[in-house]
Amino acid sequence: MGASDLSPAGPTRRILTLGGHDFTSRSADRAICDFIVEMAGLPCPRVCLLPTASGDPAEQTARFYNAFGDRKCEPTDLSLFRLGRKPVAVRDHLLSQDLIYVGGGSMVNLLAIWDAHEIGAMMALAWKRGIVLAGQSAGSMCWFEAGITRSSGESRAAAGLGLLPGSLCVHYHGEPDRRDAYLKAVARGMPGGHGLDDYAGLVWEGSTVTESVSARRGSDVYRVTAIDGVATEERLASRDLHPLDRDEIPADIAEFRRATRDRQRAGWLG
Repeated sequence: MGASDLSPAGPTRRILTLGGHDFTSRSADRAICDFIVEMAGLPCPRVCLLPTASGDPAEQTARFYNAFGDRKCEPTDLSLFRLGRKPVAVRDHLLSQDLIYVGGGSMVNLLAIWDAHEIGAMMALAWKRGIVLAGQSAGSMCWFEAGITRSSGESRAAAGLGLLPGSLCVHYHGEPDRRDAYLKAVARGMPGGHGLDDYAGLVWEGSTVTESVSARRGSDVYRVTAIDGVATEERLASRDLHPLDRDEIPADIAEFRRATRDRQRAGWLG
């Protein structure tokens, strides 16, 4: 690691942490994927998926390529479970990317497998070199000191890589038991942090939050702290990544519906 990797004047260290989303054609998912590419800040960035947390499933990888294949980027994936059949120079591949996206699944399993391959150290170096890190669910909590995992079935606190300060809880209102476990853990002394609903996220530069974003109405970000042994929540204002609260309607169908409404208003139809 060179001196420039640690210099305050070096590359901007950015991480996008998301509560949850998927690689579908729904408007909220499209808005998130557009924002991921935008985060890289390049005309055609190299974007690599690490689906380790869910066991490198082929279905997730296929959805990733479907989502990013039509965008102005160069998508690739890195399967640690298939290195025997598809050898890759892991360190070289990761450090050649502009953005590395980590999928959801088991945070405990993710970090255990990463430890076996020394991926954590590679990700820290990538971050210090200015490669954008991003992820959802387990791929979002792994960057913090701690998160709330359900890897063993029960929601409980687990240690992360510690690149970012504090803690994170994902699927905040979608999984009430996870939120309850988070509030109890923070009240008992776990470092405070944030709760992220699905389709909500935070942009970090270094160890500072620079923006709160949401791609769906009602999806919010909460700051969670403890005061005198009691956990408190504060909802943060978020920038809308997409103004729609439903899937976009194809243009031909939208035009047909407009024409039908016009005829109804004109009294042509009952």
